[in-house]
Amino acid sequence: MNEIEVKLGQDYKNWLTALKLRIRTVQLKAAVAVNTELLTFYWELGQDIVNKQKTSAWGDGFLKQLSVDLTSEFPEMKGFSISNIKYIKQWHLFYSKPDEKSQQPVGQITENIFSQITRIPWGHNIAIVSKCKTITEALYYVQQTIENSWSRSVLVHQIESGLFSRDGKAITNFARTLPKPQSDLAQQTLKDPYVFDFLTMTKSYNELDLEKALIDHIAHFLLELGAGFAYLGRQFPLHVGERDFFIDLLFYHARLHCYVVIELKTVDFEPEHTGKLNFYIKAVDEKLRKEGDAPTIGILLCKSKDKMVAEYALSDIHKPMGVSEYQLTQSLPENLKGSLPSIEEIETELSREK
Repeated sequence: MNEIEVKLGQDYKNWLTALKLRIRTVQLKAAVAVNTELLTFYWELGQDIVNKQKTSAWGDGFLKQLSVDLTSEFPEMKGFSISNIKYIKQWHLFYSKPDEKSQQPVGQITENIFSQITRIPWGHNIAIVSKCKTITEALYYVQQTIENSWSRSVLVHQIESGLFSRDGKAITNFARTLPKPQSDLAQQTLKDPYVFDFLTMTKSYNELDLEKALIDHIAHFLLELGAGFAYLGRQFPLHVGERDFFIDLLFYHARLHCYVVIELKTVDFEPEHTGKLNFYIKAVDEKLRKEGDAPTIGILLCKSKDKMVAEYALSDIHKPMGVSEYQLTQSLPENLKGSLPSIEEIETELSREK
């Protein structure tokens, strides 16, 4: 600490800390404001382009000339490339098209929708309109990006994994075993199927192999589970009576404020699986759950399931649980491995080409 800092004292430090916080807040607001202004301009530009092409005989060729003229006039701006101008037009047309699910009128965009799409960066908007088929699907990913602060790469991964069609689709008994709105929130938390495309397993993998592989890739696993899951342990021990039991995977969900027990099955769903999971949920409620915690929920992840069998199995279960399938990337069969070049052979061939 220098002489000036000593002289100024603690009051200055406190004021400086508060000032730094204010500056960061202003920076954030400025960034949001700049993004909103930019996207508002892009929206109006897209609208102008569409209208000009309807009322003038310019055709699509004028977009290239527009790119040249704007880039020449504003060389410091990077948003006037021909590809970006085409994205601007596509973005405007996407949210202006009729969409039966969202009942969006042709040629209009509501203030609510516009306020959402201008809260995420332009790159995220490009990814969404490039990969989504409906406004309903697009706005789902817009809202998820806002709520979870997804990077563009995470957003693209979630779209390509079909999160929109999987989210909240698990078979559960939550409506009967949990109070509202806890039941609705818990239902939205589960997916079906879960996609573990970050794993490559041999054909003969067992539950312990799958369990270990998921934890070895915990960051990817947590991303697929969704926001709010905190990992507590694998083969989590619970002592009941005179015996020790071990839960496959145990989590705590920050939004649901409850423990989440996950049981892995590398076979098709069988009704007896629910009995074991029901026992684990009861044990966690008795041994770990504290005042303020919501009821523990269970997730049974299996290779595949018969929907009606799963619904029957859950109908008389009094602990909240859901049944979902999982998908993963299988490794190459052993009989094909020998027909492909090894890493060493590929490197040798590349060195020859140089």
